[in-house]
Parts: sequence; C-alpha cells; structure tokens
Amino acid sequence: MTRSEQYQRVLRYFDRDGDGKVSASELSHRLALMGGELKLNEAEAAVESLDSDGDGLLGLEDFIGLMEKAGEEEKMKDLKEAFEMYDADRNGFITPNELKKMLMKLGEFKSVDECKAMIKQFDLNGDGVISFEEYKLMMQ
Repeated sequence: MTRSEQYQRVLRYFDRDGDGKVSASELSHRLALMGGELKLNEAEAAVESLDSDGDGLLGLEDFIGLMEKAGEEEKMKDLKEAFEMYDADRNGFITPNELKKMLMKLGEFKSVDECKAMIKQFDLNGDGVISFEEYKLMMQ
C-alpha cells in the first residue's frame, strides 16, 4: 500500500458523510473516537488553516498536510521530552556534567572532558552547552 493510499484510507475513516472531504465536526468526532481530543473550535481553526480551496473542508491534499503537520508536532514533542531528560536543571541547556550523568544512567561512562568534546561537535555558537535548537539539529 502506497503512502497516498494510506492517506486515502485514513481520510475515508474521518469522512463520515462520504463526500470525499473532512469537515471540522468530522475531524473532531473521529479524533474523540480514537481517544484524542480536539474541540470543535480547534478543529475549525485547523481546517481553516489547511483548506486550500476555501470550501471549509479538507480534501485529500489538505488532509495529507494535516497528517504530516501532526507527525511533525509529535516528533517535536518527543525530541523535547528526550532533551529534558538530559537537561536535569531545566535551564534549557545540556551541560557536560548533565550529559555525563545521563550517559552514566544509560550505562556509558565518560569523563567530563569527553562530554565536553562530544558537546563541542554540536555546539554551534561555542558556548560549551547544547541548546534545544542545537539538539534538534544533532538528532536529525
């Protein structure tokens, strides 16, 4: 099954009235059935922002955009959670000491100097720590 066929299949699931497009109410309703939550006004805003032909509905291409955007948001959420595991003091940066502690938890023993060298590889601005932006680039 191609990616396009997969998206068409998902679109058909969301498309309760069978018109080939997804309305805000269909989007909200189906997500609720799947255990998610998207209030109607949020669904309306999502549809409005992705509706390429102005009919107030999501066609296949619009729906693909929605699915890809949701996938990117999920990926970003996962990256943020992983970053926060390293950023023990929650200051927005991974320091050599924080990296050393996390690596120890993972069973890898490195010195602070080794951690500094690891950080230096991805430290774009040379401040000696890894910011979330640098972490995102490193993880891609």
